[in-house]
Amino acid sequence: MIQVQAMAARLACARMTTPQLTALHDSVEHAFCLAARSQWERKAAAHAEIFSLLADVIDDPALASALTGGAGYMNDVMLAVGRGADGMIASSRKRLLAHLRARDGEGAALEMEKHLRGLHYMWRLAQSSDGAVPT
Repeated sequence: MIQVQAMAARLACARMTTPQLTALHDSVEHAFCLAARSQWERKAAAHAEIFSLLADVIDDPALASALTGGAGYMNDVMLAVGRGADGMIASSRKRLLAHLRARDGEGAALEMEKHLRGLHYMWRLAQSSDGAVPT
């Protein structure tokens, strides 16, 4: 899943229109406006929306289900990791948007991969602290 999301970020740089970039920016800004302390569930969902928006940009039926399914999965991961990850997520979104604006596909893919690997690692730690066996 991490590689698919990274590939989506790379492809988005080549295919993204100005209105689509604006929609991504607006989505990220919406997530930034929500308070992590009192609205973490809504904020996590807003952060995860970027994956669905990337699926719209890619407009590839073969990838669409993986990308939109990835949005739900990443929402679950962010909820499990908790609001302490908000700063890391927000910083990554800013860097990703900068790469997308610059049409830097490789930078966008690397940012997405690094970010998702970090979140997955945090999720594994959260799972092991709950007594579950990490995957």
